[in-house]
Amino acid sequence: MWTMSTTCPATLRAAHLTADRRIPTGTVHRMPVTSDSGLLVIHGLRVRGLTETPELAVVIGMDEGDVGARLGGMDEAGYVQRRDGGMPGWTLTREGRAHGEVLLAAELDAAGEREAVADLYRRFLEVNQGFLALCTDWQLRTVDGEEVINDHTDPGHDAAVIARLAEADAVVQPVCAELAGRLARFDGYGRRFGEALRRVEVGEVEWFTRPMIDSYHTVWFELHEDLLATLGIERAREGVQA
Repeated sequence: MWTMSTTCPATLRAAHLTADRRIPTGTVHRMPVTSDSGLLVIHGLRVRGLTETPELAVVIGMDEGDVGARLGGMDEAGYVQRRDGGMPGWTLTREGRAHGEVLLAAELDAAGEREAVADLYRRFLEVNQGFLALCTDWQLRTVDGEEVINDHTDPGHDAAVIARLAEADAVVQPVCAELAGRLARFDGYGRRFGEALRRVEVGEVEWFTRPMIDSYHTVWFELHEDLLATLGIERAREGVQA
């Protein structure tokens, strides 16, 4: 288990199988499982929430036209619904969420990866609470003994928190890599984390916790939701089921 530096107040804690590949140790592993396009679309909506077609296509790595066609069919089946107005986009229905859970369970069991993904999920949980505390430290700082909103005018405070974010990134990146090595749909999390960290390090402070963009916190939340959905764990009962 990794322990944060002493500046931190808390510990950062079906599918298609192809040919085998070897890693340098000589251990043989199957190639990552490639998910069905229907699963990618419905699961992408589960993870992202309200989403427009172009954004969803980019995140799940599919052609925008193909995604649109899939959404149209799912709309007719009652799995998704279209929202218009001030915040337009597609969202899952209750039936769509349940259908997606069936597809995820079938994929995971057919691939024989449930135990491995569960282990990686537990490794993620070891740093999850510490990361949430880190986000709080980014949003607040102590001035004259009182917590105030962090206006990012104290470079020393921000530098210390960013250094701890880099430490957290060093822990979560191997988890992302191992997940992607087993289920191809997890590919991209590591890159997105790295891009958000890079932006924070060059002074784009919004890329730490701001919602509605691919901030570090946004990507973290989505990875967490992805793991919960993949393993069939309800967020509200996470501690019990895990």
